[in-house]
Amino acid sequence: MGFYDYSAVKMNGDNVSMSEYKGQVVVVVNTASKCGFTPQFEGLEELYKKYKDQGLVIIGFPCNQFAAQDPGANGEIAEFCKLNYGVTFPMFEKIDVNGENEHPLYTYLKSQQKGTLSSKIKWNFTKFLVDREGNVVNRYAPTVEPAKMEEDIVKLLG
Repeated sequence: MGFYDYSAVKMNGDNVSMSEYKGQVVVVVNTASKCGFTPQFEGLEELYKKYKDQGLVIIGFPCNQFAAQDPGANGEIAEFCKLNYGVTFPMFEKIDVNGENEHPLYTYLKSQQKGTLSSKIKWNFTKFLVDREGNVVNRYAPTVEPAKMEEDIVKLLG
């Protein structure tokens, strides 16, 4: 199975196949509303606005697995992201990114780009970069600001 074989549920309840993003450069990020890295929403949104017309899409997956930093319901999370950071990129329903209930998309992403020492997601705002053919080409630690990914994104956009 490849990236395009997975699907996930958006905040509005729509089930979306990753194949909808064929031909686009995709950043997949696990997010949280009450994390020290939460201000990265701003940088992610800036990248999205700057490059979406060239084929960039950013997809966010709220996760409450790290110090319970996203305890709210999906609707509350969506509203928080929009009100506080002006998020317009697609946000999906809250998921687990590690453990027995982890979302299959994350099982796949982690198998393609392992982290330091292990493949487990270590914290919120771990970012995966997927090229236009669906290859997972990079993984960025939570400490990597979205702006530091711009050069890699531009290369993939061509």
